[in-house]
Amino acid sequence: MENWSQYNEKLVRRGEIIMSFDVINNWHKELEVMNHNKRGRKFDYPDSFMKLLGYARVYFGLPFRQTEGMIRAYSRRIPAVPDFTSIHKRVNKLDIKINDSINNYSENEIVLAIDSTGIKVANRGEWMRQKWHMRRGFLKIHVGADVKTKKIVSLHITDDSFHDAAHLPELVAQASQKGNIVKVLADGAYDSENNFSYLYHNTNALPAIKVRKTSSIKTKCHPRKKSVLAQMYNLDLWKLSVSYGDRWIVESVFSAFKRFFGEHVMAHKYSNMVKELELKVSLYNLFVSI
Repeated sequence: MENWSQYNEKLVRRGEIIMSFDVINNWHKELEVMNHNKRGRKFDYPDSFMKLLGYARVYFGLPFRQTEGMIRAYSRRIPAVPDFTSIHKRVNKLDIKINDSINNYSENEIVLAIDSTGIKVANRGEWMRQKWHMRRGFLKIHVGADVKTKKIVSLHITDDSFHDAAHLPELVAQASQKGNIVKVLADGAYDSENNFSYLYHNTNALPAIKVRKTSSIKTKCHPRKKSVLAQMYNLDLWKLSVSYGDRWIVESVFSAFKRFFGEHVMAHKYSNMVKELELKVSLYNLFVSI
């Protein structure tokens, strides 16, 4: 049973994270470290403060000018207020770690659910798309989600021309820095000999990947052949044996992510789109960690 009073408090605390001004306490110390031996003009605003502005912008869907206006309301509490140009430049140059809130202990055992979803690069609406046949494509975010914590532990962003299967090794490698990968759950889009071979030779993870219905046992990859035989013999039994139903955790992650931040990005430049999505994933992990 869900404890609704505790869940309500978690939702309230999400606003506390976005508008927390704890960074002011270490404002001058952080600037001193950032400006040590720096050539050229010194930094006027610490990275932690600019990251806070980035969080507020992506959550509320604000343009950079409105982000400057929002922070002006707190000008009495802040040593200096940046203009929108400074916010734009600094936020898009931040080094965003999507999993700062995840403990890095090697004894952690992670069951990794992998999938991808599309994010629109514009919010024109279906009328504009159908009436004027406008299509700018979309971005694909490839993620690895920890089944237990429901956090995103690995992320890769591409355009819509890349196939999902090619990114499994990179997602697993990123996640392995946060713990021991014991199982990888993925749908048929990730069925390839390369992926089965990678998991067999480079990890100790069980490959819980659904193979294609037309798969043949005539394959040189022994781990994939073993999975094909098990699924051909009794698919339901195989799903039960590997807990394949846990793969839906990653679908729940996508659903929550899009409820928080919408299905499109505000940026126009590709590199800035990537930075915006990294900020959103980082903030999503902070929300989940409450």
